[in-house]
Amino acid sequence: MITVSAPGKLMLMGEHAVVYGYPCLVTAVDRRLTVSMEEAADGEVTIDAPESNNTRFVAEAITLGTAAWGINHHGLHIATKSELGNYGLGSSAAATVATLKALAVLFQKEISDRELFELGRRVVVAVQGNGSGFDVAASVWGGTLYFADGGKTIQPIELEELPLLVAYSGVKADTVNLVAAVAQKRKQYPERVERVFESIGKLVLQAKEALMKQDWERFGKYMDFNQEYLRDLGVSTQKLESFISAAKHAGALGAKLSGAGGGDCVIALATKDKKQETRNALEEVGGEVLEVTLNAEGVWARGETV
Repeated sequence: MITVSAPGKLMLMGEHAVVYGYPCLVTAVDRRLTVSMEEAADGEVTIDAPESNNTRFVAEAITLGTAAWGINHHGLHIATKSELGNYGLGSSAAATVATLKALAVLFQKEISDRELFELGRRVVVAVQGNGSGFDVAASVWGGTLYFADGGKTIQPIELEELPLLVAYSGVKADTVNLVAAVAQKRKQYPERVERVFESIGKLVLQAKEALMKQDWERFGKYMDFNQEYLRDLGVSTQKLESFISAAKHAGALGAKLSGAGGGDCVIALATKDKKQETRNALEEVGGEVLEVTLNAEGVWARGETV
């Protein structure tokens, strides 16, 4: 049996604009999804995935992976185990990457990280109709990444620390519909929305430099600016704004939603002297502060083929 583990992700900056080729910053989290896979002799492909949404991604990964690598099998038994829950931490991408990696290892196919990424993105697009691939990249490479040009540029950013708190809003984001709503707004107001995307793209480049220098004060300001643009796109909510306001009043250097918006998580940049105060403030307004370590390791495999 082969066991493969892939991390989830948190978007740091660049939401929605990344769908249209603009850059973003993303980090892997140490909450992971594990896929166990073994050959069977019954001719069936069985998938045991407690998070039912992931079943579609696992199945499509098997379909595209076997076709791409010319794999013939007599059946597969696959089981997933997730620590990612419904927090919006990229479980679909993690399930996709882990399944493809397990399939490659089980059938002894040599693939590069770039090949794994490209095929993983194809799987995600096939299932949900769109996908920039930044979440797939986070699951493949791990760490903190600068993702640009639709995935043509994927640059690791070396960090000693990333002092962010992550608070779940209690509301599950509907990513597909939120992306569609922004697309509709772009169709109605193309110049206005494109200006927002361009501004987000420029902001990501500035934030990348601040991140590389670990200039947290500057990075926090860029987070705040990014949140303003996300408000303009209409993807923030009153609840998310209450989290952001509470974190800022508690001394966070910056705070913003992370992901498509509408729900899921808020991230707050808090140095050691303000971390506990910021945590308390987020919990007081109903946030579930998640125990996660950022900048986590990418996909890895263990097990033996017979």
